[in-house]
Amino acid sequence: MRIESMRRRAGAALIALVAAGGLAACTDEPQAAPEEAPHAATFDCDQGEPLANALENGAEWAMCWQVDPDRGLVLTDIRFTPTDAEPVLIAEELSLAQLEVPYDSGENTTYDLTDAGFGGTKMQTLTETECVGERIATDIPDIDDGTYGKTRHREVLCSLIVDGGLGYRSGEFGEVVAARREDWQLSTISKVGWYEYVTQYSFGSDGVIRSDLGATGDISPIDFSDHEHGTAVGEGDHAHATSHSHNAVWRVHWALDDPGALAVEQYDAEDTGEMGPKAPIVEGSLRAIEHPAIAQWEDRRWWRVLAPGVLNADGRPISYEIDLGKSDTFTFTHDHLFHGEEEAYDVAFTNADPCELLAVRNGAGSTCGQSVHEYIEDSADEELRDVVSWVAVGFHHVVRDEDQSPMDMHWQGFALRPRDLTAQRVAVPDGREELNGELEGEFRKWYRLDEED
Repeated sequence: MRIESMRRRAGAALIALVAAGGLAACTDEPQAAPEEAPHAATFDCDQGEPLANALENGAEWAMCWQVDPDRGLVLTDIRFTPTDAEPVLIAEELSLAQLEVPYDSGENTTYDLTDAGFGGTKMQTLTETECVGERIATDIPDIDDGTYGKTRHREVLCSLIVDGGLGYRSGEFGEVVAARREDWQLSTISKVGWYEYVTQYSFGSDGVIRSDLGATGDISPIDFSDHEHGTAVGEGDHAHATSHSHNAVWRVHWALDDPGALAVEQYDAEDTGEMGPKAPIVEGSLRAIEHPAIAQWEDRRWWRVLAPGVLNADGRPISYEIDLGKSDTFTFTHDHLFHGEEEAYDVAFTNADPCELLAVRNGAGSTCGQSVHEYIEDSADEELRDVVSWVAVGFHHVVRDEDQSPMDMHWQGFALRPRDLTAQRVAVPDGREELNGELEGEFRKWYRLDEED
């Protein structure tokens, strides 16, 4: 089936959302979300509360949000509507799945999601300093799910439209066509021990989803060691703040408008060792990952999750690419102990199971395993169809003098990029509608492709 003929999911609701919210202007300054939130009364969520926004190029995002006691901000039913197109259900759920902080001295390790949790009292109430956009409140229990103790209605979610920089520019065909991109940012702050973490998701006008974890607060006053395991802070060379890692994993439960009928592919490109007329010859190809598995990052390697039964207008399966950029690869201490250091992963793929929510320490008495490795061991023969991506991004923090106090924010994260979600770019500028595939007609003349050498 083609996107143009797919049943409109939440069609009337999304139209009402946009009408209520209007379009955000694109400027260099951050902008607050509209005073009357566009998701106020029209978008239904089975769990959590609705959110929606329309960007200046006509693209729209809609989803549900909630705060989990362990994982903090959890987004579900994430839908993207490209400009002048139908909505696509991109993901069933997106959230952090664990944050491990091991210290290089070997003296301390914390698992911040399961030792403390990112929700409850750890979830911070926002002020205009932390959020210059719209601050959205929800009920936050002081203890677990609110069965015991108090539940408070607090402003914990920041919704903000920001300028994302130059989106594109082309000076061909007799005129300059250029536009800036917009990002809709959703963020929360969780204070865990000495650190304060910003969970942030950005939804771009081009369909890109960016997941980021920011860390600020203070270095641990109890984790000092020696020059082999840390760096000196303060006067002299006697106080060495211990270096440590922030090992974060996100869980992405995909949908791509055909939940349960998805596939996974890995792309690799290698230098053949041969030389062409003007450059070395590089060959690239996709191969299927058919069963639950772990994967490691290498140069010129990426992964995509695709819906083989959902085609864009050019007849290609729609998909999203997992873009890691570059990160400090790591092995969870838990996995090192039980599976060996060689079992580190940058991305892992499993089939969805509502019991499998955390990358390690999945829960006392859990019947589905304690870690991603155990999920894979238990399902190694299954065909990957209801795909979950476990995306691991590490940051090795070697403390600086400037980190005292409080330390400046440092970030780690990854991007999910549409690949063939639409037949052309999300918003096609006037005059470029026919540029799809090889150039024809007048466009060939501009490039002088028909002239003899």
